Amino acid sequence: MNLLRRVLAIGGLATLVDVVGLVLAVEVLGWPVWLADGVAVGSATVLSYLLHTTRGSPANTPSRRWFHSPGPYWGTALAALLVDVGVLSTLVAWLQPGWWPALLVLKSVSLALAFLVRSINYRDLMFRAVRGTQSEPARRPGPEGPVRLSVIVPAFGEADRIDASIRRSRAELADFGLDGGLEVVVVDDGSTDGTASVARDAGADQVIRFAANRGKGAAVRAGMLAATGRTVAFTDADLAYSPAQLARLARLVEEGWDVVAGSRQHTGTLTVVRAGRLREIGGRVINVFTGVVLLGRYRDTQCGIKAFRSDVARLVFGHCTIDGFAFDVEVFHLVERYRLTLAEVPVEVENSQRSTVHVVRDALRLLVDLFRVRHNDRMGTYDVDARPLPPPRQRAGGTPGDGVGHS
Repeated sequence: MNLLRRVLAIGGLATLVDVVGLVLAVEVLGWPVWLADGVAVGSATVLSYLLHTTRGSPANTPSRRWFHSPGPYWGTALAALLVDVGVLSTLVAWLQPGWWPALLVLKSVSLALAFLVRSINYRDLMFRAVRGTQSEPARRPGPEGPVRLSVIVPAFGEADRIDASIRRSRAELADFGLDGGLEVVVVDDGSTDGTASVARDAGADQVIRFAANRGKGAAVRAGMLAATGRTVAFTDADLAYSPAQLARLARLVEEGWDVVAGSRQHTGTLTVVRAGRLREIGGRVINVFTGVVLLGRYRDTQCGIKAFRSDVARLVFGHCTIDGFAFDVEVFHLVERYRLTLAEVPVEVENSQRSTVHVVRDALRLLVDLFRVRHNDRMGTYDVDARPLPPPRQRAGGTPGDGVGHS
């Protein structure tokens, strides 16, 4: 049974136990409403917990790990029980329903309010569980690779500036070229202006060319999986983020973080040239939408500069499926799912006046892709059967970090 059907089945069964138990206790046993509802809700809660935590339950997914934290779970369950019982008892005392169908109508109100309490509290529990996993560098043994840093540059219609972008990247990352090696990988996403040829002439180490435009997510994924560096990073072809900033992200990865993501909403970020007003509003709306999928309340998922350990990049991008702009959200989701560590850092951004982003169209596509990520998660698309990463080293507090979760 896939995750969605399992959740729906357990939720439906628990609700049935709650409602039927209430009616039987009131109508057959003659119990007072407060006692009948308390026992019914308590029984349904215990049943739900037992079914969710039985063998075979995918409890390592980000939204379900907290089932193994009994204290917070039962604290939230108790709060929801008190709300359910309190609301139903008050409504019954006030309206005096004379028959059981009317009682069920009132019960639906108390159920809805109790569900709201549970949802808010469980969301907070999930946030703390996810962020707790991410909050310290994992300091895993270093990955293998012939090159110290690979820089992936997805490009579409960039023939007039890809040469300058490659040369500037090499100049500002010269320290990496001299100490360990620097690789520049350009992925031409179906350009018709000769971007790939210009990139080769400019000295890109690898040039990957798509026959047709597939989307930024597909381009970044292809570059990440082809890169040979021990640390791999991607940035935009217009260099809205100076290549020198990649050095800071790469060094943080080398210090032990699995993933380092730039954030335009970080308090330390400097915006040299602002984006258009519509793009800024669209970006904030997108960040709200990401709450449908992500639990970590990230400041900025769509920032175009991120760095990864190479083995982490292969794990994450090897399971990515989204070709469009929502690929960043899918990456963050997999970071949560695989219990990877993540640092968000401020950036300096100089927005280009030329952009391939169409705010309304891309926002709608992103919303569709967000639900694809949810669907993939429920269908097991992101499951990992083996432990593909070396375990984290002991953390400062003496507690081992989490590894990649199994499902």
